[in-house]
Amino acid sequence: MQEFLRQSNYLGFGPDSPLWFVLALFVIVFAVMIASWLVNLAVRQLLHRAGRTATTWDDVLLESLKRPLTVFVWTVGISYAAEFAWHDADAYLTGLIATVRKLLVILTLMWFVLRFLKGFETRLLAGDGKDGKGKGKILDRAGARALNKLLRASVVVTAGLMMLQTMGYSIAGLLTFGGIGGIIVGFAAKDLLANFFGGLMIYLDRPFTEGDWIRSPDREIEGTVEYIGWRLTRIRTFDQRPLYIPNSAFANIAVENPSRMSHRRINEAIGVRYDDIGAVPAIVDNVKRMLREHPAIDAEKTLIVNLNEFSASSVDILIYAYTGTTDWSEFHAVKQSVLMKVHEIVAAHGAEIAFPTTTVHLAGGAAREG
Repeated sequence: MQEFLRQSNYLGFGPDSPLWFVLALFVIVFAVMIASWLVNLAVRQLLHRAGRTATTWDDVLLESLKRPLTVFVWTVGISYAAEFAWHDADAYLTGLIATVRKLLVILTLMWFVLRFLKGFETRLLAGDGKDGKGKGKILDRAGARALNKLLRASVVVTAGLMMLQTMGYSIAGLLTFGGIGGIIVGFAAKDLLANFFGGLMIYLDRPFTEGDWIRSPDREIEGTVEYIGWRLTRIRTFDQRPLYIPNSAFANIAVENPSRMSHRRINEAIGVRYDDIGAVPAIVDNVKRMLREHPAIDAEKTLIVNLNEFSASSVDILIYAYTGTTDWSEFHAVKQSVLMKVHEIVAAHGAEIAFPTTTVHLAGGAAREG
């Protein structure tokens, strides 16, 4: 055997020959290529099988893993090839190669987790975020984005600390310095932190979410919520102007959310002439019956139709009811339908809707009405 190796070195094919070194390096790189191809093939096969399942989370996991796994194979393979190429170098160079390999592995792992979180958010926003029984979303759009931002920030910070530890820095000292620096930064950026925690409270308490119509009786704020960020919330007013509100402001004001109302209210006073006061009881009964039978009126809620007031020019009948719809356009269509039916009932009893009139009594003559 020793004679074979001696003859191989003499011919240029021995372990210490340049040709042997190049051939071994080629074999390593070729093996990495084969491993990368096999990994991609396995992931494609798993994706094909996952596509047949009812759940989509396995698709998200495999799609997130596909590219980072390939980079991981090449990172490990090329780093070991480099170690083989410089195996005769000093310990500093080999240690540097090992450190770079660990850093690249951490970055690749962080990349995979961030891709998975992005797919997780996309699935939640697409409507796949259901509970275990498939009976509705666990998180709304704002909640999904908030959870994703928190998780991504945690992953990046954790990966950064792992990389610093790998490079030989003391994490304990860094955390101590970060605590002192955090106090200084907190005093310098208290408004920014107030807005951040205000946004966090919006995400946790969820008094409103994107797409809601909100208004504040304390401030001139009314419109549709377009975006909830960590620092401010963007609202589109009804005249289509964007309104940017710092999140800290919502901690000190009352906010109404009409988008979450269960019903809309009809609260109208219908006046008939004083000449038709005798028909008022029948009109009241018929209007009340009409409202109870109207398909768009919720008869289970408060329903009031009564003589309410003797006003200056009319006898006023209060009509108080709730519609089943909360849509603004549909509500006005229902309200129009109700008012037209009220007019028909009033006319059917030979009465008329009153309008402001003035009666002038002339001395020694008949009264004139105008």
